[in-house]
Amino acid sequence: MADTKKRQLRTLRGLRPEHFQHPEDVDTIERLKAIPGMDTVVTKVMEYGLERVYYLENIASNVRVNEKMFGRLYRSLRWACQILDVDEPELYVALDPVPNAYTYGHTKPFIVLTSGLVDMLDDEECFFVLAHELGHIKAGHVLYTLIARNIVALSTLLGAVTLGIGRLLGAGLELALYDWMRKAELTADRAGLLCVQDIEPCISTFMKLAGGSGRLHAEMDRDAFMEQAHAYEDADRSDLNRVYKVFITAFRSHPFAVMRAKELDTWHQFGYEEVFEQLTQRLSP
Repeated sequence: MADTKKRQLRTLRGLRPEHFQHPEDVDTIERLKAIPGMDTVVTKVMEYGLERVYYLENIASNVRVNEKMFGRLYRSLRWACQILDVDEPELYVALDPVPNAYTYGHTKPFIVLTSGLVDMLDDEECFFVLAHELGHIKAGHVLYTLIARNIVALSTLLGAVTLGIGRLLGAGLELALYDWMRKAELTADRAGLLCVQDIEPCISTFMKLAGGSGRLHAEMDRDAFMEQAHAYEDADRSDLNRVYKVFITAFRSHPFAVMRAKELDTWHQFGYEEVFEQLTQRLSP
């Protein structure tokens, strides 16, 4: 993290979710809360202790990051928590060649990075991903993420105790939860940028997630990647293309990497610095 420290990153004491939440994330979560029966689903998640199951499975199968284990990652975690003003969660590395990162747990959240992700990204890019996951915690996403990733099992469980009503609720919730998860990723990306405070590691992370062959990293071009993002967005001019986009994204938990890059680059140009200005004004005498 030497390069990060040389940039003299600003810490964001007093940072609140509303400082960086994507408006579509806010709107979608409000619609989720208004769905009849959502309070029942939340109650059952906590009652049956699903987060505890995941925690026990994780601590048994993955490697926990600390001062003595993967110390470089641990220093990045501590630095990111300080910048974003977040309590330090547990961090693990899982043996999995598929590049991925996720956060689980509502009362005791923990972050997992796969070995494939760590191998693919450099230190600055890993720093961005860690901050992205901390953004989920900061924004209060973890409870609904737990529900989203277990909605099929939950609807079956609720169906057994509610004479089938739970299965009907689950069918309606699944698409709504996937829609929210995609919007929540945009919020977490903003948290990652606020932490790294440099758009380039963010964009290069998205490029690698989209097509990051290790042998070809040096041949990737940022401008070409962003042009691709604009081409995808321009395709909305066709009604048929808009319909196709609904079909290809409906059951995705993440937006396409090219669109995440464009969304974050736009916020970097037109909203990012406002967060620092707001916090500076709040702390002024």
